[in-house]
Amino acid sequence: MGLTVTNVNTLSLLNILNGTTADQSKSLQRLSTGSRINRGADDPAGLIVVQSLSAELTGTNAALDNNQRAKSLLGTADAALTEVTSLLSTIQSLAAKSSSSGGLTPSEVAANQAQIDNAISSIDRIIGTTQFNGKRLLDGSQSIRATASVPAKVSDVRVYSRPTTTANQSLAVNVVAAGAVASGTLVNNPAAVSASQISITGALGTATISIANGDTLANIASKVVAAANDTGVSATVNGTTVRIQSRAYGSNAFVSASYISGDADFATGVAYTKGTDASVTVNGQSAFVDGLRVSYNASGFSGEFTLTAAGNVAGGAGNIDIAGGGATFQLGTTTNTQSTIGINALFSQGLGDSVTGYLSTLKSGGTNDLNKNPGQATTIAKTALSQVATLQGRIGGFTQFQVETSINSLTAAKEALTNARSVITDVDFASETAELSRQNVLLQSAVSLLGVASQQSAQILSLLR
Repeated sequence: MGLTVTNVNTLSLLNILNGTTADQSKSLQRLSTGSRINRGADDPAGLIVVQSLSAELTGTNAALDNNQRAKSLLGTADAALTEVTSLLSTIQSLAAKSSSSGGLTPSEVAANQAQIDNAISSIDRIIGTTQFNGKRLLDGSQSIRATASVPAKVSDVRVYSRPTTTANQSLAVNVVAAGAVASGTLVNNPAAVSASQISITGALGTATISIANGDTLANIASKVVAAANDTGVSATVNGTTVRIQSRAYGSNAFVSASYISGDADFATGVAYTKGTDASVTVNGQSAFVDGLRVSYNASGFSGEFTLTAAGNVAGGAGNIDIAGGGATFQLGTTTNTQSTIGINALFSQGLGDSVTGYLSTLKSGGTNDLNKNPGQATTIAKTALSQVATLQGRIGGFTQFQVETSINSLTAAKEALTNARSVITDVDFASETAELSRQNVLLQSAVSLLGVASQQSAQILSLLR
């Protein structure tokens, strides 16, 4: 090729030099940002996928934040209930000690009553003031609103969960078979009663009944009733018969009586006899029943209620009408992953039930204070403990099986999404650094060769001298 003023080699080298410089700029940008895709032109298809993954990752992070906050809220409620449980245990202990009136002076009973009054006040204070982020948790604000259509038949309704998408619904309650107490005949048409001793046993324990010469059937029944706080067994007189029966309903209630000494009319005793649980359906589904206390899981609802004496009859018992409410949590990234839990109010006037009585009646001057009925006070405190434990267990179960499992699942999803996005968008530093070194070598070579090509013009000028 001859020498010309227009140096094609120079133009070619300049194009190569510009391309190498552009590639070097891309490499420098990728290494400085850590991302392989910094604009749509870098990888259009990859950018679409990355944006989709980023949007999903944003939703996952938001759901994780929701779950962590839900866990903190539920943990606050759980901690408060632990303190309430401690106070109720103290109340139960004080009531049990005060039942042994022979070993305590009136001043000691009064001191125990003062402690119970303070403990109940503390329970009401904790229930009324426990809050998270300004939202009260245990005062009923977060309860699922449920009422019995026939309050005379169904009482103490508590609903622990409901379908989030359902606001208003009625659950049909049907009593298939009534529950029964345990009962037996202690004595029937006795001759003149002579001094005797018999042992009465029930679900709460055993007591020895001493019968005096000439005691009437009413006297005998009264002595059995007087020991009912220790045995859980009461008695009634029907004509010439004294019958004993458990105070509680259900298969856990039982009675028995055995002869110790004295009148042969009592020698037969009463064989061990159990009560029976009511049989109940809720929305056509069999419910678990302990005596007259019904626990159900039906149509996405779960809760419990108590059949009253009027409701403990085979046939319909009305409906449980639910009108929304409860604490709803977003557990996943879509609206169909919401879940609602009911946190019922636990003030002293609601702890207990209509059968045994309520915790507020243990206060001084109440119908079950230590001066009037310490044995019943113990039973009420035990019932209240069971109710608090049930709610705490429900909250703990929701936390463990709903919130924590959701956190675990979302954490795994976040890891997978992050890895998938990283594969597409993150730069391979080793490869990109090697590429940058290669471009530097090419750039230096092009610059050197450009100098060689420029010498051609200098040679033409030397010919013109």
